Amino acid sequence: MRITYAIAGLLSVLLIAAGFKRSSKPPQTEISNGIITANLYLPDHENGYYRASRFDWSGVISSLEYKGHNYFGQWFENYDPMTNDAIMGPVEDFSPLGYEEAVEGAVFVKIGIGALKKIKEENYRFSHTYDLVNGGEWKVKVHKNRVAFTHELLDANGYAYQYTKVVELVKGKPNLEIRHKLKNTGKKSIKTSVYNHNFFVIDQELTGPNIETTFPYDIYLDNSENKKVLNFDSLGIVSDRTISFKRYFKKGENVYSSGIMGFRDIPEDYQFSVLNTKTGAGVKVQGDKALEKIVYWANARTYCAEPYIPLNLQPGETIQWKYDYNFFTMDEE
Repeated sequence: MRITYAIAGLLSVLLIAAGFKRSSKPPQTEISNGIITANLYLPDHENGYYRASRFDWSGVISSLEYKGHNYFGQWFENYDPMTNDAIMGPVEDFSPLGYEEAVEGAVFVKIGIGALKKIKEENYRFSHTYDLVNGGEWKVKVHKNRVAFTHELLDANGYAYQYTKVVELVKGKPNLEIRHKLKNTGKKSIKTSVYNHNFFVIDQELTGPNIETTFPYDIYLDNSENKKVLNFDSLGIVSDRTISFKRYFKKGENVYSSGIMGFRDIPEDYQFSVLNTKTGAGVKVQGDKALEKIVYWANARTYCAEPYIPLNLQPGETIQWKYDYNFFTMDEE
């Protein structure tokens, strides 16, 4: 398992340089376009801020500031790098590859993490931290306003890929763009889905009446037999196009729906906005692929629309997708 950092500009003195002693602190960097400033943690097998097995290790944004407002931050109480949910920012989770076919003790694959050891259990659990058998190779290039991550896994029971993510603050705009490219370099087809958890913590506002998530179409909760809805009757309000809340959440409370419905099978419906009506800070999120589904989850500290898209690649094929985050304030709107 290797990690290579290629550093541009003056930021190189803040990161890993060949021949220097490694720091025990998680490697991180700051980028800015003069309008937005963001801090990112960088993947590292030994000292990385996040080393668990649920989320893609790249693009972890611990803070993002625009016009004095901060959009991301720590929402969980206890931190441990091996805890699957101890992560911040618009992070992504790919469904596992080869889990069903793998026997106990063999490996399955999570894109952006590597090959993981399967244990004796009935089903895959995102809440469990699996042992990393082969973490592949990470390459990171840092520029003034962007960071490019490349993760390459050569072979894990026939699965292999080259995955690139670029996190960029767009020049001259209050926009964050996250671009992806995934190439299937293995012998087996890749059939997965990926969602962005969007752990928003806008100005540290607790989840309650001041938080609204709005879609450009009327929405409703899927209450069919195979879907799950939790606590929306007591805490959540689903009204026309908006999800809001009746009161502030108490510690330990949460809402969940495995199916927010109303979107069409077109890329234009991958969009929603989140607004803190108390401080006037908001963000509009757009993707360029048609949605597979939308999950919604919130606890007392964070509020998360989780859009899923499917990814299907035969050996040799490449797919690209991106997300755009447009930050705004109510006085601008």
